[in-house]
Amino acid sequence: MSTYTIPFKELTMQHVADVGGKNASLGEMLRSLAADNISVPDGFATTARAYQEFLESNNLTEKIEERLSKLDTANFTNLQEIGAEIRQLVLQAKLTDSVEQAIRTAYKDMCQQYGSEVQVAVRSSATAEDLPDASFAGQHESYLNISGEEQVLKACLRCYASLFTDRAIKYRHDHGFDHLKVYLSAGVQKMVRSDLASAGVCFTLDPESGFDKVVFITGSWGLGENVVQGTVNPDEFYVFKPTLKQGKKAIVSKKIGSKEITMVYSENNPDQPTVNIETPAAKQEAYVLSDSEITQIAEWAVRIEEHYGRPMDIEWAKDGETGALFIVQARPETIHSQQERQLTRKTFTLEEAGKQLASGKAIGHRIISGTARLLSSPQESHLLQPGEILVTDITNPDWDPILKKVSAVITNKGGRTSHAAIVAREMGALAVVGAGNATEVIQNGQEITVSCADGQNGLVYDGKLNWKEEELDFGTLGTPETKAMLIVGDPDQAFELSYYPNEGVGLMRLEFIINNSIQIHPMALVKFHELKDDAVKEQIETLTHHHENKEDYFVEKLAQSVATIAAAFYPKDVIVRMSDFKTNEYANLIGGQQFEPKEENPMLGFRGASRYYNPRYREGFGLECKAMKMVRDEMGLTNVKLMIPFCRTIAEGKKVLKQMEESGLVRGKNGLEVYVMAEIPSNVLLAKEFAAIFDGFSIGSNDLTQLTLGIDRDSSTISELFDEQNEAVKTMIRNVIQVAHETGVKVGLCGQAPSDFPEFAKFLVEQGIDSISFNPDALLQGVENILAAEKEQGKNNKPAKTTSPKKEKVTHEA
Repeated sequence: MSTYTIPFKELTMQHVADVGGKNASLGEMLRSLAADNISVPDGFATTARAYQEFLESNNLTEKIEERLSKLDTANFTNLQEIGAEIRQLVLQAKLTDSVEQAIRTAYKDMCQQYGSEVQVAVRSSATAEDLPDASFAGQHESYLNISGEEQVLKACLRCYASLFTDRAIKYRHDHGFDHLKVYLSAGVQKMVRSDLASAGVCFTLDPESGFDKVVFITGSWGLGENVVQGTVNPDEFYVFKPTLKQGKKAIVSKKIGSKEITMVYSENNPDQPTVNIETPAAKQEAYVLSDSEITQIAEWAVRIEEHYGRPMDIEWAKDGETGALFIVQARPETIHSQQERQLTRKTFTLEEAGKQLASGKAIGHRIISGTARLLSSPQESHLLQPGEILVTDITNPDWDPILKKVSAVITNKGGRTSHAAIVAREMGALAVVGAGNATEVIQNGQEITVSCADGQNGLVYDGKLNWKEEELDFGTLGTPETKAMLIVGDPDQAFELSYYPNEGVGLMRLEFIINNSIQIHPMALVKFHELKDDAVKEQIETLTHHHENKEDYFVEKLAQSVATIAAAFYPKDVIVRMSDFKTNEYANLIGGQQFEPKEENPMLGFRGASRYYNPRYREGFGLECKAMKMVRDEMGLTNVKLMIPFCRTIAEGKKVLKQMEESGLVRGKNGLEVYVMAEIPSNVLLAKEFAAIFDGFSIGSNDLTQLTLGIDRDSSTISELFDEQNEAVKTMIRNVIQVAHETGVKVGLCGQAPSDFPEFAKFLVEQGIDSISFNPDALLQGVENILAAEKEQGKNNKPAKTTSPKKEKVTHEA
């Protein structure tokens, strides 16, 4: 160990003051995690002392102080000018002979270690960097594909200069760091030849919701800078930690990104060692990692998180020459790990339809409207007025000093782990990244509305639309004895909804996923070669081209959507209702017209259980079962329970269970429970017989009401007669609950009525129902109604706090 350079393998986290958090962390992993077979490229770091001597020997301290004293810290109008002057001072200065010699010697040692003139990455690591309350992410520069002593020295000097990028100066001012008490260490690390393969970023939690039971991995072809800087829309993968540790197939979500460009080594150009090239179409359509590689990165990420005892932000790279994976950086995650989990939730809902202009990935959970300002570079920042919405191709770190002026940011490029996304979260800004053609379809000065309401999908609309804000305060609620469960259909909202007070998911409808995510009629996939409509075949080819077998498209999409929701609520029950489209709804799916009969009254026709064993749909149901078997048996999410809708007779129930068994879903095997909807009078009248073949009932109050009262629930003419609280309907509900208790099976109800009508909730509590499931926006009111009913009965042993829960609504009108 010299005064000026230290090999990575001699570093630990005790050396942060010497080499900064980034370099100390590399040494820590090399020393402590090698036994876990976590591969980290070797190298060395220059020391803070080397940087200090550099300043002293060139008399830079006073010159830098003098220029910083002139900085306009109110509006930062002269930031670019001051920053440029200081960087030029640094670049014109010279390293001391002793520092230069130490770097040359350390680099020669690396070349001897690897047997050739080694290519390295030279990265900046500030000594106050990666503290829990300051990420410095992307504030300083990195230089890739550097080789030869002279180029290494030049890159180290450029790292020193990058301590005074405009964004770094602004960041230190905002966070209260003394500019001259933050020192720069250059990390010189052997390059991983990811230019020939792929690289990316992973977080040991979901970066949007903070949900900490998943590893979130992104990646693109070529060097990882494109992912970090947000110049590509990368592939995205979620891996579920609990089942990963069980050795199960733990990848619960895979989404392919467009990955339009690839950063590779340039040829014989030391002044521009890397270059972006267009990614071939075939590679744009291929995942950058295999399932086994995704799993390996996730396992490493979990081990790194365990070692550091906190959520981590990690960069990975794959070597295209050897096929080996490496961890090239690891630092603490600095957004969600610093926040206390809030017991209030603010929900946003658009109240009118608008013309959609663009869409991308959402950062934030809000809706705003305002004036769009199209800018091509930070140099145009003077055109941006406070509170406007910035629209640009990409928001790289140079934009940081002006981001606080905007109400939202919309970019053509970037993913959830890009630097732009990280900074948007850190600043609490709303953002839509990876919107593709936003700068083409949005006009400068146009009034627009940006909705990131579900936290996953960012939508941009023309004009100022009306929306509703509602604050749900769960902090004052007691816990009812009657289980309060959720009705969930959208996997994109699952992680956020898991923080609501709940006992699991009482109803997850498969048709929501089939309609929104899959879009294709399952029988059109089973019998693709028998399709008569060429246009339909072309549509299906476009959607399924990532899958050799078209049936696998349906199974994988369905399995991953269900797995995402099951993972979010694990180990609580997630009751998945098998598909319950009506024939007219199935016909609207791509390819559906050819496979669906035309019925006069689809509501009472070929739906639910009757489809599952019928030759018209049996193979389609087989795909549903295959997906559910994958979720439970391969992914290990045994908290998934299955439910059969609209089962008219006992014989029909037995046929469906037999059909499921043929697909490998055997009731009782691996803890599988199968419920039945109680929504037809026959389900109530023969409840004992149904209880003998199923594990429980879920009362479907809408269908049960219409079939008990003989009312078409879609008829507006007699809609006033539709009433779940009619005594005949209540008698039906009372009977099925009573039989469930007598036979020892579970019974719940899903629907709006218990939240809308306190007296209906009271009725259910009086009957001793096991659970009631609510839509998320009705959960607070529903739980209040249950608690009030239980209090009347003297049931509630965990009373609410003295303050009443609040539910504040605000409507924004254009």
